[in-house]
This record gives sequence, structure tokens and C-alpha cells, in this order.
Amino acid sequence: MPDTRISELVQMWINGWAVSRGSSDPVDESWGWTIDVGQPRHVARHVLPEPCEADVRKIVAATSAPGTWLKLFAEDQAVLPWVGPGWRRDSPGFLMTCHLVPERPEVPSGYTLTSWTRGGVSRVLVRTCAGHFAARGQIAQVGAHVVVDQVETAAEHRRKGLGGLVMRTLQNAAHEAGAKVGLLVGTPEGRALYSSLGWTVHSPMTSLWYEPSDAAR
Repeated sequence: MPDTRISELVQMWINGWAVSRGSSDPVDESWGWTIDVGQPRHVARHVLPEPCEADVRKIVAATSAPGTWLKLFAEDQAVLPWVGPGWRRDSPGFLMTCHLVPERPEVPSGYTLTSWTRGGVSRVLVRTCAGHFAARGQIAQVGAHVVVDQVETAAEHRRKGLGGLVMRTLQNAAHEAGAKVGLLVGTPEGRALYSSLGWTVHSPMTSLWYEPSDAAR
């Protein structure tokens, strides 16, 4: 998708993410969007697809609530000087997309796969034959695109192809539902898996949250 601007991809991503997480609808801002998430450690997030220093500093100056997050689509070394005390850095992310095609993944021996859809979100669960959790993931569809979210594999079941199984199953479900493009923000660990499945990186993302020390509150 070389002709699609980062801001458009980010908007597609947050629209699907909001459905996946059951958050508020994104609210338009001059610099991007604000989303109310409503969790004790994740009250709200501000998403800036093309962050500039003036906007970030203005948001930081107006923030007093712990659990406020910043999602800045830029390298961390570029944006970290714009925040200040109390802002903590999460693992970096990578905005990625994939053209969806039919998939026919096979479930490895020793595992079972269950999938279901509810409230516009499709989920995949992989367990051992004894019923122990092994891997999971979910997608939310908005129009012709889907957002892949919360993909994880239990530590003791990694490097057994389960991440690929979850992703291919989700991608196939999305394709069968008529979606054309998949989007996600992956971790450094997930980036290699997604790249091997045909996903393309479009932008880094710096993730920060506000958690001031007691003395600073």
C-alpha cells in the first residue's frame, strides 16, 4: 500500500482497535485522535500519526491522570526528548499491513483450535489436547479492513508454529468475511513472525504512559 499515507493507515488501525477492545469511538483532534479506554492503568490514549514537538509538549503539559497513554508514530529517540518526568516507555511497536488471501493452516499434533465471533470480533484459541492454554488472537473488521489484536503464545509453547497458526486462521476468517487488508501494530518479537507471513512495516510506533512518582503527583 505505498500510496496510503501513514495517517490514513493509523486511522484504519484505531477504528478496528476500538472495536476489538470495546473502547469509545476515536475523537478527532487537530493532531490525531483521543480514545477513552476506561481501564485503571489505561484510562485514555492519544494517538498521533505524525507527531510534532509542539503538539506532544502541549498534551504532556495538560496531562495529570495516571494511565494516560501516548501512541506516537515515530522513532523513540525522536520523541522522547519532548516528554518529561513521569512518562514511562513501553515496548516499541511497528505499524504493519498485509493483503489478505485464502489460508488453509493445519493444526499441529497435540493441539486443538477453537474460533468464534461475537460483537464484531472474531477470536481464535489454541489449547493442548489436555485443555491448557497455548495461543490466542483476535480480529475486528471495519469495512474492507481488519485489525489483528492481542496475539500471544504461552512461553512453553513458542517456536512450535502456533503463532503462525493463529495468524493464518485469523487472516483466512477475515478474507472469507470480505476484508481485503489487514493491519496491526506488532512488537519487536512479533515483527519477524508477521514479516514471514507477508506483512509489511510502514512506521515505527513509540508507546508511552504516564505514571508519575508519588512525590510528583
